[in-house]
Amino acid sequence: MFQRILVANRGEIALRIIRTCHELGIETVAVYSEADRNASYLELADESYCIGGNSSAESYLMINRIISAAEVGNVQAIHPGYGFLAENSHFAEVCRSCNIEFIGPPHEAMKQLGDKVTARKIARDAKVHTVPGSEGLIEDEAEALRVAEEIGYPVLVKATAGGGGKGMRVARNDISLKSCLSSAAAEAEKAFNNAGVYLEKYIENPRHIEVQILADQHGNAVHLWERDCSLQRRHQKLVEETPAPDLPNAVREDICKAAIRLVKSSGYANAGTVEFLVDSQFQFYFIEVNARIQVEHPVSEQVTGIDLIEQQLRVAAGEELGLSQRNVPCNGSSIEVRINAEDPANDFRGSPGTITGMKVPGGRGIRFDSHIHVGYRIPPFYDSLIGKLIVHRPTRAESIRCMKRALEEFRIEGIHTTIPLLQQIFNHTAFVEGRVDTGFIERELL
Repeated sequence: MFQRILVANRGEIALRIIRTCHELGIETVAVYSEADRNASYLELADESYCIGGNSSAESYLMINRIISAAEVGNVQAIHPGYGFLAENSHFAEVCRSCNIEFIGPPHEAMKQLGDKVTARKIARDAKVHTVPGSEGLIEDEAEALRVAEEIGYPVLVKATAGGGGKGMRVARNDISLKSCLSSAAAEAEKAFNNAGVYLEKYIENPRHIEVQILADQHGNAVHLWERDCSLQRRHQKLVEETPAPDLPNAVREDICKAAIRLVKSSGYANAGTVEFLVDSQFQFYFIEVNARIQVEHPVSEQVTGIDLIEQQLRVAAGEELGLSQRNVPCNGSSIEVRINAEDPANDFRGSPGTITGMKVPGGRGIRFDSHIHVGYRIPPFYDSLIGKLIVHRPTRAESIRCMKRALEEFRIEGIHTTIPLLQQIFNHTAFVEGRVDTGFIERELL
């Protein structure tokens, strides 16, 4: 096991990693931007170094500065968390070329799976269903029109790199397809420095189901069951839960087995998530692999009792998984909601500022992962996520009741948050009955 690692991230995930490391007797080195200079979790790290200015481009995305901090801090490994450089294969390669272990998958596997066109080919070779679409990148307008005619409208124009909904457009006819091609490519170029796009059949009102996996460097892999992440706004998840409601057991088993086939065929190691769309007939289609720890990993931890950060560390250190599929349980129901510093009543405008008061819910089955506190100033430079509220109870009905009570207790003063919208969701009959899809929030609540 490592003796000392650097955490190349900020906020709640940095705190989460530091805590697990300390439980395992591992020293930690934190890095921070000028905007995060006074973050309280930095006090928990054994050392901390400022790596640049306020913006992520000046700090958390600066590979040379992170490597310098790692060398000065005399660490053996770097944990990237999620976001920033977590799925940057070049960063992973640089780490290992500097004899610093990257706590994540091999850079070769990350590079292949990070490109959605290549990932689709890997999936097809592993006999995992993919959404009908182009075989590769779309080279010109004529090819796009030909593919759209073959698979039928509506179609989805998707960037081959990145995620988070950037570089994605829905086209319902030839005219809109031409416009979507140029706008999606331009957005992808700006966001990911890669203008490549491809076409997929657009599946109306699907569910978004993902499978948490763990794989070691010795050919062993297990899944930690599925999560339903259908409740989204503009492709950004707001609520995640496991088990997925109303998913037949046979489909659950098939989708989890498909995820394992795919990661084994790609040479993947460490934690990751295989994502699928599921249509109204419970046919599932692979869409992408997130080659990192996910924001929503706590719900999988709650039902399995497995610390995913600990497993990441052990796998990266070369240990074999101490798990077999038969001893990965799925006990009860867990639901997570994301608390964002946004104003739902004002088109979800970001709400940076100082937290002047806060009351965090408690009681049986409640977990709150966050770095915020009274007096904390939320900077305007980063993602709006400020915390994750997770509940775990024996049944989904009990989890929903627990979450409703927890959201009612929750108080965060001085800023706007998404808590009012989350309360609407948990009081909606369709959600309570498990009748949701990726268009639910825009269609029912906004």
